[in-house]
Amino acid sequence: MSRMVYCVVLKKEAEGLDFAPWAGELGERIFEHVSKIIKKSMFSLNGEGILMSRENTQGILVRAYLKNDLDKIELLEKGIIDGSLNEFEENTISIGKDLAISLDLVAGEEVTLMSSANITTIFGNVPTQQSFKISSIFTSGLAEFDQNVIFMPIESALQFFDVSEEENSLEIFLNKPEDIEIAKTKIQKIFSDYYVYSWADLNKSFFGALKVERNVMFIILTLIIIVAAFNIISGLTILVKNKTKEIAILRTLGISKTSISKIFFLTGFTIGFLATITGVIIGILFSYYIEDIRVLLTSIFNIRLFPEEIYFLSQMPSEINLGYIFIISFFSLLITFFATIFPSLSAAKLDPIKALKYE
Repeated sequence: MSRMVYCVVLKKEAEGLDFAPWAGELGERIFEHVSKIIKKSMFSLNGEGILMSRENTQGILVRAYLKNDLDKIELLEKGIIDGSLNEFEENTISIGKDLAISLDLVAGEEVTLMSSANITTIFGNVPTQQSFKISSIFTSGLAEFDQNVIFMPIESALQFFDVSEEENSLEIFLNKPEDIEIAKTKIQKIFSDYYVYSWADLNKSFFGALKVERNVMFIILTLIIIVAAFNIISGLTILVKNKTKEIAILRTLGISKTSISKIFFLTGFTIGFLATITGVIIGILFSYYIEDIRVLLTSIFNIRLFPEEIYFLSQMPSEINLGYIFIISFFSLLITFFATIFPSLSAAKLDPIKALKYE
């Protein structure tokens, strides 16, 4: 998905569909204090409804924006696979790829939407129904989003949900969405009378699970490194036993214990260093080409890796974080350092007389 994830949503009454009074007030107050972390902002309206095609129906989430703001949303700007945003006029919608596939829809077709708003008739209250034309089909890379979310002009949404401009919100987009908590705190202080919530608040359970998974993976990687360190220890210990005669000869020639210790220490540390560098290079290449590798394995073995219905993503994501690479490499070298100390000291303490006596 696009990195331009909205940061917060603010609620306030507005006068007129152009939102000029509110936009001016909020714009001055926001960008005066937090202009460095905010990239853009736009008005929106969210709602729920039921989309009905020729034979199927499905519940959907409606996100409505002003037409001029649609170009600011990267997933719509770069993710259109059928149709065009130029046709995003009143009584038109833009739907996700997975929703279009499941309901067998294409751009240009007309569908019927049923809203949660009711209209009063002589037979009682009935849900509002309205026909819309599909102007475009988009893909965001997130299967769940493409399956359940549609976009609609805000003018049509106000009429469709039978609400006033007071229900509109202001979405704020960040330069760095990962700094959401810092941004939310700053904006909440500026707008203490507003209700402010973020995308992280809406997905607490999901991000909580990701944090647990990340911590568990860090523990697993640490254990793997420790196991590799024991391999270095055992390898150096065997090397010391096999080189007992050579060590004794070097000691009789006047080589100091410190020099003997340095020889085996550098041997073990070089093994750990080269292994760390090799692992980093292979890890970076694997992360960079992970989607290509997934597609290749899927085609060769005819199995589904990373199914969309389970992970809600159409592609296997990866991120190369230099900070994490540095931390992992540092701890790997640190563990290697301590792992080579014991065999090196054992080699230095070897008595040359006793060693040569049994040779």
